[in-house]
Amino acid sequence: MDTAPYLVHRFGTSLVVLAGVSVVTYGLLFLTPGDPAEVILSQQLDRQPSEAEIEAFRAEHGMDEPVPLQYADWLTDVLRGDLGTSYYSDASISALILDALPLTLELAAASVVVALALAIPTGVLSAVHRGTAIDRASQLGALVGVSMPNFWLGYLLILVFALTLGVFPVAGAGSYSQLVLPAVTLGTGMAAVLTRLVRSSMLDVLDEGYLDTARSKGLRERIVVYKHALRNALVPVVTILGVQLGALLNGAVVIEIVFQRPGLGMLLVDAVFERNYPVVQGITLFTAVAFVVTNLLVDLSYRYLDPRVELGGDPT
Repeated sequence: MDTAPYLVHRFGTSLVVLAGVSVVTYGLLFLTPGDPAEVILSQQLDRQPSEAEIEAFRAEHGMDEPVPLQYADWLTDVLRGDLGTSYYSDASISALILDALPLTLELAAASVVVALALAIPTGVLSAVHRGTAIDRASQLGALVGVSMPNFWLGYLLILVFALTLGVFPVAGAGSYSQLVLPAVTLGTGMAAVLTRLVRSSMLDVLDEGYLDTARSKGLRERIVVYKHALRNALVPVVTILGVQLGALLNGAVVIEIVFQRPGLGMLLVDAVFERNYPVVQGITLFTAVAFVVTNLLVDLSYRYLDPRVELGGDPT
């Protein structure tokens, strides 16, 4: 499929996905028990609000309208580029997201670097030395990494490297030393998944005849493996890396709480407990858009990694 028709097709499917995400999120929020107006006013006033105060708050924020009409009003504002304001501070939700986003992006980028730095060399070595002790140790490490909960690893790293050895700070954000433990915690699980995939892909590629041709020309084995074999083996890895973005963002919510990083994850969790529904809706929609755009970029990258791949086809 040519690039232009493919982009049009992906744009249409992306709109359907985003519409579905917004409807499901909006509906689930209104299925939660309790009156958000009462909860919010109780926290703001530090007392039980009166019925008149609750009704006034509901009218001010459009909560007295039918849910479908509330959703239509919200969607209209979103299409204008307005995600709304927080129930608590009247701050713009777009501003809240932009304030928290850099710390989450910093954590996500560092986690991907950690994952790739661990997965690619380990997976390649495992494939090249298949059936040896190196291969078995790599597969065992990947199994442990996949099985280990992120939050448990995070608390373990805090116990060892922060509280016992005092090498890194326990929590917070703003310095590289405060980024190391969260990045390692979040990147380890992804590294385990990618290590197994790199190994599997390399095993398939190493049996290809064109590598024998490269060897017959006198190229060193390292060049054959890392320049010729690895590039083709990375196509399915890039696919999974794009899909892993969703898991990465989900993991960031937990990791930001464990390490007290004021990013999107902590902002989302605080909004859920505070019944700050516009913030929850805004962050969910923003995350969905980021996920869709990232997967589109991943699909377009196939052409660079392997020109034989057709857009819209199976990259593997």
